[in-house]
Amino acid sequence: MPPALRTMFALPLRGLTWLGGQGTRAVASVVFIAAAVPPLGALLRPYVTEAILVLLCISFMRVDLVALYGHLRRPALVATATAWTTIGVPVIVGLIAHATGLTDRAPGLMLALMLQSMASPMMASPALAALMGLDATLVLVTLVTATAIVPFTASLFASFFLDGLLSISPLTLGLKLSGILAASLLAATVIRWLFGADAIQRHKQPIDGFNIVILFIFASAIMGDVVTDLMAQPVFTISLALLAFAVYFTLLAVTTLLFRRIGTERALALGLMVSQRNLGLMLAATSGALPPTTWLYFAMTQFPIHLSPYLLTPIARRLTARAETSTKATAGRASPG
Repeated sequence: MPPALRTMFALPLRGLTWLGGQGTRAVASVVFIAAAVPPLGALLRPYVTEAILVLLCISFMRVDLVALYGHLRRPALVATATAWTTIGVPVIVGLIAHATGLTDRAPGLMLALMLQSMASPMMASPALAALMGLDATLVLVTLVTATAIVPFTASLFASFFLDGLLSISPLTLGLKLSGILAASLLAATVIRWLFGADAIQRHKQPIDGFNIVILFIFASAIMGDVVTDLMAQPVFTISLALLAFAVYFTLLAVTTLLFRRIGTERALALGLMVSQRNLGLMLAATSGALPPTTWLYFAMTQFPIHLSPYLLTPIARRLTARAETSTKATAGRASPG
């Protein structure tokens, strides 16, 4: 490669490497920068689907196949976690929404909550779990199985709970979800075949940095109207933000409690995964044809999604250190003399 070209590529690569090294700080900063620059939202909103495709592709590209196969040999835990996130969560949310009359009183919010509950976990969940020192492999395997069946479960629950609220039919929703996931998986497979898993692992930090750039594009597109909405209807906007935090931490706490028998650290990893729903996938599948309240709620969910890894990292590291200390103590008692 000529020196001029090498120099041209070296600077962006160094920038992406630095950005990728910032970890949860960069993820947390994305949401505030996106909200603070509203013009970017209008500019980038047409590219929501493309941003989601790239994020999915990066995640599929980095799947550790050896770890994946290892967990699939012990399917009981993965099957239980998958059933909880793809079936248990939307059933509970749907029943609560109908029991409280949300369908009639606030159809836009009902649609937002159901799409959130029907979505698969975020593809970035394993990376965030790893950054926090949690069991990223368990998160990854459950993410893969949940993502594989979400076109079917989402279509099913859309027909049960969203009659007349969606601009597309439940069958079309399922087909579009399948198409998006299949296209991302195909692109990721080609990239792995061309460059190899070792090269992908060697360039972990610049890929992390590129992932954060795409997250920023998505966050800007979805949060472009947040400041305007906050000025126009502050109480409503703040109420939706509080609801987004409440839903996030409720899913996190309930999941951690349900799976506490496998160990608090691993249960927290699953809780993180279940609470981080891939709303971008739903936006892409519906082509963004959603009511303003749904858009605003989706924007508010970005705050807990981006902030919680940064806030929860100290807790996760304490749990991990405690588990390691307990394991060493047990091994010490078991060793002779």
